[in-house]
Amino acid sequence: MRADGLLEALWGLMAANPKPNRPLAEPAGAKPAARPARPPAAPPDHAEARLPSRNAARGPAVGVPSGAVPKRAGGAATQLGFIVDSDASIRRFLSLLMQSYGVDTEEFADGHALPDAIRQRVPDLVFIEVGFETGDAIECLAALSAANYRGLIQLTSSRGANVLSEIKATGERDRLNMLPVLNKPFETSLIVKMLQDHKLGQHTALAGRVDLGEAIAKRWIEFWYQPKIDLRKKQLVGVEAFARVRHPEHGVLPPEAFIPAASDANLIALSELALCDALKASINFAKVGVSLRMAVNMPVNALRKVAIADIVRSYRPRFERWPGLLIDVSEEQVVTDFELARDTAAQLEPLNVKFAIDDFGRDYSAVMRLSDLSFAELKLDRSFVTGCGTDQSNAPLCKAAIDLAHSFGSIAVGIGIERASDAMALVGMGCDYGQGFLLGQPMPEERFIALLRQRASAAQTRRLA
Repeated sequence: MRADGLLEALWGLMAANPKPNRPLAEPAGAKPAARPARPPAAPPDHAEARLPSRNAARGPAVGVPSGAVPKRAGGAATQLGFIVDSDASIRRFLSLLMQSYGVDTEEFADGHALPDAIRQRVPDLVFIEVGFETGDAIECLAALSAANYRGLIQLTSSRGANVLSEIKATGERDRLNMLPVLNKPFETSLIVKMLQDHKLGQHTALAGRVDLGEAIAKRWIEFWYQPKIDLRKKQLVGVEAFARVRHPEHGVLPPEAFIPAASDANLIALSELALCDALKASINFAKVGVSLRMAVNMPVNALRKVAIADIVRSYRPRFERWPGLLIDVSEEQVVTDFELARDTAAQLEPLNVKFAIDDFGRDYSAVMRLSDLSFAELKLDRSFVTGCGTDQSNAPLCKAAIDLAHSFGSIAVGIGIERASDAMALVGMGCDYGQGFLLGQPMPEERFIALLRQRASAAQTRRLA
């Protein structure tokens, strides 16, 4: 499964090079514009995450928008990557993935502008495509050598091993820091491993050390949006909000930097911000002709303390066919305060606000109680999804969880989908929707809207053709 066509194949956002015969692919997107009022962070691993959980690994994924140059401690600029590739979808995929790890990016369709770009900003990493004509890649290496570049160089190509070895050797003769060649199509996990091996993007030393209350008060919080895909129809059906902190010194920070030590009061305040932001974003998405059901994550105690109904009445879109809002609550937390969840669900249903149960299937006793609660979606625990396409012992458990969700009359959602084999297995098991890095990374609202506009423009072009 190639790692470059996600949105064009799944929700039809990319006009160029559609690949209808590839049922699932990886993310692409347009360059984001920084939002002035708020800000974001990157995940500890490449799994998606839920907004108010204290588990840092469940914090959502984002990165630094291209063009913004936030500073680290000591005044150093956020790490930067250049991407030189003739394929726009690959450039966008790599850009989104690196930004989700807190690495700023600049994209180039060819190497002509590379010398000037290096004089302005020196990158930590450069991706260079070796195309059918190898001259552009060689010129890129020559420009980097002339600039006395000492960062990492990652060649990518679908060419044969002999050609690639020769070009890599050319860079090594010029004393450039050449990484092992990455063959196309490549998996997301390979890029992630390379970033982790070379300590690019993450700020793990800051884990738990950024005060969420300060981040909220100083408007460092930003929400990014991850697509939810109908696995059978291969269509965009929803979006989920994810939080980040853009720190003035440390750049974009992941949830483990601000969630673990957060107080309940600050987690509830973050939930309220997410709710307001998601409702406003749904209006902006609708302006480009796309109505999507939004999802936000909340701890159960926020159901009592956040004026959800009042906020929805104030901020919800006013058009007739608003698809509504989902509030994700973990299975474990629902069981601890079941009556509150049940009563809140009943109160919010007239407003077209429904519940989704996260981490579904962890606790059998909890599952049995869910039959008394009204909910729209059951999100399978990640342990069921990971490896369901290759692990013969895990697959039956995953299928059972999907069937149980359907027996409740609910939509089954696979989360944390990172492998094509798992995605295809979920389709075969009857899973309805999916989320994960394979299907689409969280992205800034501006980038999401840009993709929706591209989709509308491409559709209009096809109609006129």
